[in-house]
Amino acid sequence: MTRITGVDQHLRRLTQRAKAVRQEVGKAVAVAAELVAAEAVASITADWISGPDHVPSDPGEPPNADTGRLHRAIAVVRRGELSADVVSAAPYADLEFGTARVAARPYLRPATAKKRQDAVALIVQAVRRGRAGE
Repeated sequence: MTRITGVDQHLRRLTQRAKAVRQEVGKAVAVAAELVAAEAVASITADWISGPDHVPSDPGEPPNADTGRLHRAIAVVRRGELSADVVSAAPYADLEFGTARVAARPYLRPATAKKRQDAVALIVQAVRRGRAGE
């Protein structure tokens, strides 16, 4: 009869690695969301001119900052261990999709697309760190 030993120890090790991977990936998700938020802010504040010389952006382009309220309202909100949202609580955050009166001036979707590869790389590195137990 064959006797198998060490199964409990191996299961504990796997459980520990899974927990380490989740922790590392959670950190990476938060960093990735911060990268997207920073990119969105940068797209809004590039060539920032407020006051009488302010020039509104063209439809389809990120909004040009005027008062600073839109980009100052961009924040990262953690939605769980492995989830984060980049949001804006500014009253005119709907510029992302436009309204019946104003054409869309997206700033979050382009920022997400621009930082997607960086985010994936961060998460891949996090999985490797977690699996290695670093």
